[in-house]
Formats: sequence, C-alpha cells, structure tokens
Amino acid sequence: MAKSIPAKLIEDTARELTSRAAIDIPHDFRAGVRRARDRERNRLARFVLDEMDRNWDIATEDRRPMCADTGLPRYYVRVGNEATIDGGFVALERALRQATADATATIPLRPNRVHPLTRIDHNNNVGTHAPEITYAFEPDRDFIDVTTVHKGGLFGSDYRMLFPADGIKGIKRFFVDCLVQFGKRGLACQPAIVGIGLGGAKDTCVRLGKEAACLRVVGSRNPDPEIAKLEQELTDLGNYIGIGAMGFAGTSMVVATHIEVAFSHTGGLPIGVHQFCLSSRRATARIHPDGRVEFRDDPAWFTDYYRREGVE
Repeated sequence: MAKSIPAKLIEDTARELTSRAAIDIPHDFRAGVRRARDRERNRLARFVLDEMDRNWDIATEDRRPMCADTGLPRYYVRVGNEATIDGGFVALERALRQATADATATIPLRPNRVHPLTRIDHNNNVGTHAPEITYAFEPDRDFIDVTTVHKGGLFGSDYRMLFPADGIKGIKRFFVDCLVQFGKRGLACQPAIVGIGLGGAKDTCVRLGKEAACLRVVGSRNPDPEIAKLEQELTDLGNYIGIGAMGFAGTSMVVATHIEVAFSHTGGLPIGVHQFCLSSRRATARIHPDGRVEFRDDPAWFTDYYRREGVE
C-alpha cells in the first residue's frame, strides 16, 4: 500500500503554486499571445500586446505579481483512487486554505474576497466557500494533482439556455454577443482564452466553460473532431469582429477557444461562456506519496476518464 501524502507537503506545494500562478505566465499562453501580436495589424493593439509581454518579463524578474488584481484564488484537485492523505480530505482542505492565507500576505496577493453584503474582508482571500476547491478522480493512480487558478471574478462570463434547433448558428451568435458585450468596454482584458461549456445542466455548462478556459493549454483540441472544428471556427470568428487587445480595434481578441461538452436534457442546449483574461494565472504540481513534487504548466485536467461517456 502506498504511503500517505502529508498534509504539510500539500500546504507547502500549494503555497508555491500560488506564487507561481500570480507571477509567471504559462508558456503556452505567452506563445499564443505572441502569435496574436505577430498577426495583429492595428498599431495600437500591437503596442498593447508588446507591453503585456514586457510586463510579464518584469514580473518574473522581480518576482512580483504581474497584475495588481490577483483575482480569486481557487484549486482544482485530481486525486488518484489509490492515494491517501494524512488527515484525509479535511486536512487537505485546511492545507489549501492555510496556503492561500499565507500567500496573500507573503507574495503578496490583493485580498479580494469579501462578504457580498457587509463587505467584511479577512485580508487573506479566505472566507465562506473561499477558496473554491473542485475535485476529480483518476483510477489506478496514487498521486494528487493540485492546480491553482487565480481567476478574475467580475466580467467575461455569461450563460444562455438555447434550444436544440438553434444549433451551431445559435452557439456562434451567443459567442459573438458575449465577446462584444464585454470587449467593446474592455471589461474582459483581452486577449483571452475563451472556454465554452455545452450541455449538461445549467451549473454543469457554466462549470465546464470555466474549466475549459482555465485548465486546457493553448494549442490543445477537443478529441471530438466536430467539436475541435467548432473551436477553430469560433476562434477565427472572435478575431474577425474587429476588437483587439484591451478593447482597442484589432484582430487579437481570442487566443484560443476551448469547448467541453456534457450530455444534456433532450429539450435544451445550455451554453456557458467564460473568458480567462490576459492574466492567465495557473500552475500545477503532482504530489507523489514518496514525497516527490513535479511542477508543470499543463493541468492535464481533461483526461479520458474525466470525459468518459459510458459506465466505465
């Protein structure tokens, strides 16, 4: 039987992940933004993209957050079915909350989490249902993958219940509506990865849209050829509407479009759209029971098991 993974190791790893996510832009997103810059013909939008790239270099060199708004820290935890944790999942959740509080003070992160009515702020990004922790499981594995995402919580997301007859044309119409709604006012901090959740219940498609935006690397494709084709069509469409970086005129609004699907009610076609802004803050580590920790850019969240269609 594999050793139990110490909760202290999870806490230390999460603290380091939080630092990396706040400061270092993932390589796949930087490469995607540079490609957008290279094809951008609007002088002002191209200037903005150049300055973004330079800002990221400065943040990495100075080890400071690359955006003053450090978003809302949250965690995605993939647990191997054979993994065990000292103290169980209660200890894991305490470790993640402690790491968030510590990192808020030491990095520092902006303490964004407040009570929705009283606006009470504990100044540590910890509170009721904060930070959020989302779980997934994997058979025949004994490790734990921890991914932290620092996602802005204000603009760039929307939901609509379409009808099956709306089809792909309806999806494209709503996609453009979302981009224009936020983009023309610079409220989604383009260029962005756009995640789309199709199907499931209302909460499912919204969740999948966020995961598609935050947990897939730029350049990845959905394994379903028809969905992959639609991803590219939507990316091209998003860069055709005339809005570029930070709401200026241009052709650099969408770095990539990622779509994830869930089987839904026969009478509906729910869709959730989520834009992961230019501050694409994510970092992942795999924690092994022997104490090894492997840091990487790719969360590898959408496994074959996670996308399984049948009983097994």
